[in-house]
Amino acid sequence: MPRIASASEIGFPGEFPFTRGIQPTMYRGRLWTMRQYAGFGTAAESNARYRYLLAQGVSGLSVAFDLPTQMGYDSDHPLAAGEVGKVGVAIDSIEDMAALFDKIPLDRVSTSMTINSTAIILLALYVSVARRQGAVPAALSGLAGTIQNDILKEYVARGTYIYPPRPSLRIVTDIFAYCERELPNWNTISISGYHIREAGSTAVQEVAFTFAHAIAYVEAAIDAGLDVNTFGQRVSFFFNAHNDFLEEIAKFRAARRLWAHIMRDRFHATHPRAQQLRFHTQTAGSTLTAQQPDNNIVRVALQALAAVLGGTQSLHCNGRDEALALPTEESARIALRTQQIIASESGVVNTVDPVAGSEAIERLTDEIERGAQALLARIDQAGGTLTAIETGFIQREIQESAYRAQLAVDSGQVVVVGVNKFAEDARNGSGVVFATDPEGERRQIARVKALRASRDAGAWQTALAAVTHAAAGADNLVPPIIAAVEAKATVGEIADAMRAVFGEYKETATL
Repeated sequence: MPRIASASEIGFPGEFPFTRGIQPTMYRGRLWTMRQYAGFGTAAESNARYRYLLAQGVSGLSVAFDLPTQMGYDSDHPLAAGEVGKVGVAIDSIEDMAALFDKIPLDRVSTSMTINSTAIILLALYVSVARRQGAVPAALSGLAGTIQNDILKEYVARGTYIYPPRPSLRIVTDIFAYCERELPNWNTISISGYHIREAGSTAVQEVAFTFAHAIAYVEAAIDAGLDVNTFGQRVSFFFNAHNDFLEEIAKFRAARRLWAHIMRDRFHATHPRAQQLRFHTQTAGSTLTAQQPDNNIVRVALQALAAVLGGTQSLHCNGRDEALALPTEESARIALRTQQIIASESGVVNTVDPVAGSEAIERLTDEIERGAQALLARIDQAGGTLTAIETGFIQREIQESAYRAQLAVDSGQVVVVGVNKFAEDARNGSGVVFATDPEGERRQIARVKALRASRDAGAWQTALAAVTHAAAGADNLVPPIIAAVEAKATVGEIADAMRAVFGEYKETATL
């Protein structure tokens, strides 16, 4: 039987390798940020939900964008038909972004934006709206938040990519470089294992493939001349909290320890904050069931508790009805109250590391770390992360795990309460399902057309030409894109200016 890591290998909270947490006092000193991921319909509708959530005690916003925005299409594009405002908020222009954050002070609220292919455009919009609110350029250094900006996982898990991997990495490092100069408190990337797990990976694969992507980003940043000790402090991660309670706690501990060693031993980072794994967690949407949806409240509570015991810095709890539709206000409130009950009533925040020394936890931590190290070694031997993506290796591994997991549910080997055991003929719960305004898409299309008609055509064309010129050369893309959004160029137009230079990615067949 493999030995369990010694106390010296595990370390103390706040000390390398941070197995037990990145802060010496953890939640005794400061609670995690309680976020609620939200966005739907038009900017005005989402703004109303954000202000409701802030009034209920949310301490950070997390923005969901619709598929056209994620893919770089304006709401009136033919490919956007039927998708405008459906899985997130529709953002076409600076006017939409201003409406999204109306009466929300960006210099006092931390915002996380789940956006990847068009991350550079949405960051430019956020900066421009902050300026409109009165945050002059010098004060932009105070803006706090996170942009996901994790394009590599799109090729293996989600599919909302636009450009090929290599020019996409250039966009990522341009964001790194700009934020290092102008937005030092902004987390420039949130490297996501969440979607890898949602696509069907195991816990070990979630850690390994997330870190494979992270290694590629760090290598690209170093190649671009950035200091690992500086930009490494603004790298953050995004993990899934799945069903296996003890495994999930151990997964977070193993990930912290493994990342600390990667940053120190592989990339020679010496600053403790550059060695630390800071991460947001979201409960597992793929585990939610349309059958007996109230059961999802219990699932989410257990997953959230695992994230807290695992030492997360930020947490979102899913709504009970998300297997059916976007969450209602009542479901969102229950999800938030779940976090607040864990923080205020469970007592787990009173101990720095409540699970330390558990033989089961420490053994699982070691097993996950070893498994992830073995997978990373295979990726290195195959030629690195980009090669593993381009050949479909990572995609195949995830697909095979997803297939095995579904077989286990179908056979009854894995129990899903209310689905393959303890099932009922009818759904229970409130029966209320959230629906977006059917007229929202028409109004959003009219809004973007009106913006195009009202702008200064000369300034708009000049600004877009500057984006194309920067894409074709080596200049940082962020400043010309900020100028373009302020000239009222749309998300789709700016994405198209880069499409003309970079081209579009065609998926590699993996089966």
